[in-house]
Amino acid sequence: MPVVQASQTQPVKISINLFTIFILITCNTSVRIPDCYCAISDTTMSKTIRLGSRTSKLAVAQAEIVAEALKGCFPDYNFEIVTKATLGDNMQDKPLYSFGGKSVWTSELEELLVSTGPQSIDMIVHSLKDVPTNLPNEFKLGAMLNRADPRDVLVVRSDLAYKSLAELPPDSVVGTSSVRRMAQLRRRYPGFKFKVVRGNMNTRLAKLEDPEQGYTCLILAAAGLVRIDLGDKITQYLSSPDMLYAVGQGALGVEINKNDEFTQSLLDKIKDMPTTLSCTAERSLMRTLEGGCSVPLGVESTISPENVLTIETCIISVDGTEAAISKLSRKVQTEDEAESMGKDLAQQLLSQGAGAILEKINYDKLNEH
Repeated sequence: MPVVQASQTQPVKISINLFTIFILITCNTSVRIPDCYCAISDTTMSKTIRLGSRTSKLAVAQAEIVAEALKGCFPDYNFEIVTKATLGDNMQDKPLYSFGGKSVWTSELEELLVSTGPQSIDMIVHSLKDVPTNLPNEFKLGAMLNRADPRDVLVVRSDLAYKSLAELPPDSVVGTSSVRRMAQLRRRYPGFKFKVVRGNMNTRLAKLEDPEQGYTCLILAAAGLVRIDLGDKITQYLSSPDMLYAVGQGALGVEINKNDEFTQSLLDKIKDMPTTLSCTAERSLMRTLEGGCSVPLGVESTISPENVLTIETCIISVDGTEAAISKLSRKVQTEDEAESMGKDLAQQLLSQGAGAILEKINYDKLNEH
């Protein structure tokens, strides 16, 4: 798929007659549209759909996944990827929790989504785990695509022979900037030391291999490594009880303008319902707890062919000494039912002391500044 920088973009060219017809249709006017146009085939319409993406190799690879899925459904449309760096990309010297929220990955691209100029885009492709649970009023998630492996993984430095977390020495230096990962590992491996690591996947892996950096291993998302053909770096896949993954991890979310019915109609063709139900419940859980990306909320979800959704979840204190853990199974068939399940699961966590843990985390964060 073509990939361009936002500053290099050109106006989208659409046949004026067909564009006018599209506007008339979407505005529900009473103008009579000829029957031949009401059944327009893709082959008669030259339309370029523009997907916004961050600039990293992984972000572009994820945008290509969405573009290729759409191209499979709409072969006569053109799909172009427009890249733009975000605050999170440009501020590599701070841990993620210091930003206080996930909009560091989304705001700059959202500016292009509302633009009417030559740099405008039709949708944004995100790692769903990076998307705030409360979007600005003018936007919505138009689709969640089939979820890749959501687990975290252990990547051990190549000159070391360790094959699992259990084999690592107690004083191992673990590279991560995730409070969730640190909290869960501190609970099970209190001797581990933690060192923030930022940058794209290749940058982080290079830091791991640099002896002067002092890392024993990294904790990364499996899906990210696999999507850029680095799956061979994985030492161990992590799951409960060692590590529950982030809300939405492994899934791609596509953000669009709330009133853009045309783009929504395209995305409806590639939306994955099991992923949507699972991730909707997870995001509802986080939203109810008012959690941002720095809150140590972990989840592990499965959904059966009969739509029985099971979610195990935990809130762990930053030092790993306190935990609220819960699990819920329920049949869900609609997004509203998934939302309700997430809220109920949040209440279970709160009844086990999650609120007190979260309050202390917020207090600790205030003391950091």
